[in-house]
Amino acid sequence: MKILVIEDDREAADYLEKAFAEAGHTAHVAGDGETGFTLADAGDYDVMVVDRMLPRRDGLSVIAGLRSRGNTTPVLILSALGEVDDRVTGLRAGGDDYLTKPYAFSELLARVEVLNRRASAREAETVYRVGDLELDRLSHSVRRAAREITLQPREFRLLEYLMRHAGQVVTRTMLLENVWDYHFDPQTNVIDVHVSRLRGKIEKGFDKPILHTVRGAGYMLKSG
Repeated sequence: MKILVIEDDREAADYLEKAFAEAGHTAHVAGDGETGFTLADAGDYDVMVVDRMLPRRDGLSVIAGLRSRGNTTPVLILSALGEVDDRVTGLRAGGDDYLTKPYAFSELLARVEVLNRRASAREAETVYRVGDLELDRLSHSVRRAAREITLQPREFRLLEYLMRHAGQVVTRTMLLENVWDYHFDPQTNVIDVHVSRLRGKIEKGFDKPILHTVRGAGYMLKSG
């Protein structure tokens, strides 16, 4: 798993980073809410562990902000506030689970693994639909309003990734790492070219656009 830990207590953050590594996972650490929000918004994490009380931007604000941008990454909230009302507030802000401090790492790890399994199960879907656009992973087919659309392999992977993250801003970095398998920016317009070709194929002849450019951020696939 690739985990984002947003925790301002340096000792606690170092402990989690080391413990996750020993469990076979990769953890990135942000020491304040604003940095954590930026990393979460630009990255592609399997699970986030977010402390509730953070400098610069509190944890609930970080989560709510990400959810408003379409980010569906599972979130485990950590907090010293353990009353029922505190937990309800955290879950309503967009958290998926809530763990009160102090905690045992074994329990935290188990909860993170459960959140990841749930998300993976959703990703195991074989058919994705956004509005009248449908992609079938098994038959490797794409249709919009029942009209079949022929895509090249890279275009299909690009569309599949965009549909898996429908309603969410998808950045260049996310596409480079997950569609092209690049962990660096080759400084070419390869993404722009493929997005333009894909847009032409899934929008030409249809009334409503479905693949949108979010200026300065990336792309978003959404209907309406």
